[in-house]
Amino acid sequence: MEYEFRLDKMESKKKSAMFHFSKRLFDIIFAMILLTVTSPIILVTICAVRFESSGQIIYRQRRVGLYGNHFTIYKIRSMDVNAEASGAKWAEKNDPRITKVGCFIRKTRIDELPQLWNVLKGEMSMIGPRPERPMFTKEFQALYPNFTQRLTVKPGLTGWAQINGGYDITPKEKLKLDLEYIHSMSVRKEALILCKTVKVILNGSGAR
Repeated sequence: MEYEFRLDKMESKKKSAMFHFSKRLFDIIFAMILLTVTSPIILVTICAVRFESSGQIIYRQRRVGLYGNHFTIYKIRSMDVNAEASGAKWAEKNDPRITKVGCFIRKTRIDELPQLWNVLKGEMSMIGPRPERPMFTKEFQALYPNFTQRLTVKPGLTGWAQINGGYDITPKEKLKLDLEYIHSMSVRKEALILCKTVKVILNGSGAR
């Protein structure tokens, strides 16, 4: 195992089997419905990305998932093809690498829709901490020893940190919010995050 997990009593507390079963069942049903409903939007966006620039349309990237296992995440490309020619880095506010189409789909989170496939595959959940890239996970783990506690639950398409700042908060603040979510996972919390996610998508807050 590449990552070391340090769990306190609260974090190691097992949620009920019924909660996890219900959460997975919801993930499958909701992801299938969303994929069906948003498929026309995905197709139009793909055409827009192709019209604006050449290169791959679906962007693939390695991320760290449950218990440190790596998986491939899917996104509709929102940056220039050579956006990471000089190395990987977090997206910045008003990042010049973001295309015109990319600016819109990032604000509306359309670029994240292909990750519904990751949800169906069981690599992600609809709700959970956003998955980080391996190099950033190692970097933040060195800075914050309890950073890998985020890996004790499946990463999510949306999450408590995403609706409370998204990209506009620091890794330390993000960790604090993610651990708050892990401590208080419940059906009520999941419903609250879903409702607030709709609000975030509508007003485009927290995007870069």
